[in-house]
Amino acid sequence: MSATIALLGQPNSGKSTLFNSLTGLRQHVGNWPGKTVEKKEGTFTHNGDTYSVADLPGSYSMSANSDEEVITRDFIASGKADVVCILADSSQLERSLFMLADYAGLSAPCFLVLNMADVANERGKKIDAKKIEQKLGIPVMLFSATDKKAYDTFYATLERALKEKAHINISALEAEYEKIGGYHDIMNCISDCDIPGYTPMWLTVKTLEHDKVVTAKLKNTLPESSMQQIEMQTTGTETAILTGECKFRWIDSILSGAVTETKTKAALGKLDRIYTHKFWGKPAVVLTVLLGLLASFIPALPIMGIGSGVDALNAAIRSSLTDSGASTFMTGILCDVLIQSLSYVIKMLGFVFGVTLVFGLLEEVGVMARISYVFDNTMGKLGLQGKSVMPFLVSFGCTMGGAAGARVIDNWGQKVLTIALAWAVPCGAAWAIIPMLSTVFFGAGAPLIIIALLLTMILHMWITAKIFGRKLVKTEEKCGMIMELPPYHKPKWGALMRYVFGRTKDTFFRVVKVVLLVCGIFWLLSYGGRTGENSILEKFGLAIEPVTEFFGMPWQLFLAFIASSVGKEGAVGVITALYSGGSIGTAFSEAMAGGERAANLNELLLANVTRPEALAFIFAITFNLPCVVALAATYQEIHSIKWTAKIALYYTVSALLLGCIAYHIGMLIW
Repeated sequence: MSATIALLGQPNSGKSTLFNSLTGLRQHVGNWPGKTVEKKEGTFTHNGDTYSVADLPGSYSMSANSDEEVITRDFIASGKADVVCILADSSQLERSLFMLADYAGLSAPCFLVLNMADVANERGKKIDAKKIEQKLGIPVMLFSATDKKAYDTFYATLERALKEKAHINISALEAEYEKIGGYHDIMNCISDCDIPGYTPMWLTVKTLEHDKVVTAKLKNTLPESSMQQIEMQTTGTETAILTGECKFRWIDSILSGAVTETKTKAALGKLDRIYTHKFWGKPAVVLTVLLGLLASFIPALPIMGIGSGVDALNAAIRSSLTDSGASTFMTGILCDVLIQSLSYVIKMLGFVFGVTLVFGLLEEVGVMARISYVFDNTMGKLGLQGKSVMPFLVSFGCTMGGAAGARVIDNWGQKVLTIALAWAVPCGAAWAIIPMLSTVFFGAGAPLIIIALLLTMILHMWITAKIFGRKLVKTEEKCGMIMELPPYHKPKWGALMRYVFGRTKDTFFRVVKVVLLVCGIFWLLSYGGRTGENSILEKFGLAIEPVTEFFGMPWQLFLAFIASSVGKEGAVGVITALYSGGSIGTAFSEAMAGGERAANLNELLLANVTRPEALAFIFAITFNLPCVVALAATYQEIHSIKWTAKIALYYTVSALLLGCIAYHIGMLIW
């Protein structure tokens, strides 16, 4: 590696766009050691040199208000980065440069990227980067991370920053701090304090801001007498307010003479008057997301068509293998597992492609920020942020799409909790089965079953938030959102499509491995070698039937329940096979491929399943693990085997409990 670059910036400053554009698929995402905070690292090559990039967690400052902020500043202070690339939103410099002001005083060299220059230009802002550079003393450049043509300038600025290793000129900022009473006294106490990565000025300011982590570091370094003097100067909260005022005055002085703006009338646009309305705001947002969900099917259909094409090949290949004398086992492995799984993944991937494109477009033009704003208070009751509402609504169509939509959430714990709650939302595949089963068994009472399921969903989400929220979202992180709504602007189609295709390709390779593995195992367990011989799955079902009957499911329904965790569609195929004497594996594969249901399915169900058992089965499959594709997508987004397994086990157990409750209520009614 020739150098390591750290990307630093507030949320929505374009860090992720820059990181993805630089590294492409050459990136690794995990969690920081001992912390549930997402860690992104990648590499790129330029002019024969290979660079390592660390995308630091998005935060609004360098204070210790969250794990993300502590990790960010500890990484910078550690000296692991050769240079720090600080990104700021050019269209809102007064606010977004606060990170730069808070950074000033750290020892790592840096350069400033004024991103979204195109948006600033659309708003009538003219920015003189050279004047800002002269005042700061570090390389400064105007940039648009979505414009591939702009990257030559970025590489040149990066090389200059690595060569110069410049630090921010803090003399004007320090002059502002010196006006604060007690600043000099604290500075004198810690002037000889040697904490690597931090200058005395930065430590003094953070002490005035009551930064607990910095205070703890000083206690371990300074004598008790010095700490007593410091504590005398930092009583009350006004010192933190004063340091903030100093930073904003310094930002104003930096921008003075460097930014000119065409005056525009400050007024809410027509859309914002609707989105921010007390009564119409939430319905408008829900309608926007639902329309986006429906629109996602338009770009998804061509990819789904490819999946159907793979289905068509399956029949021809199966026929050729049979004619050539291939064994039933080999034919099943190739057709029922490999080809069928590939077809299933491609169909599901089509929807993910559509969701990523449509909601990426909404993010690009500025609508997602409005969605976050409108639902922030509501989601806050679950320990989440406003962005979480989108994955919930998308999950009505596809849980995999809901999991993929959670990637817009910056906080890792809130992202995991969002996905965990989204699993409680019945997906489109479930809604294709539930009304049919409800109608078969309950006739005109089917709508009451649907209403009961929706009410259970709400209760399920609330209980799940209480159970998982304790570990995933700390009490101090459950706070309201302070944000400035970004301006609406035209999308950069090239950058958007690169992002969408990159994410879809990455999702495909990650998901297909899990689907092949799980579907392969299920097929092997359901395979019967000789005619009339029970499969391993059937033997298992028969053996544990005394237990499953307590949950309201005879062994046939319990095996269908297991199949529903692989894919909701497959549950109907398994029921048909078991009650008609067919092959489980073949029936499951045909159902997953979208094959027609057996003509006598209604008769089979009514002849073999009682109403209480049907009620138990409906509740169990509705709230069971959504499908193996959703499982793989969850792991892809949260990068934790432990938490993915926890969520899967939780939903399996809770689905059985809900089925059990439904069964015993049904026994009292019928």
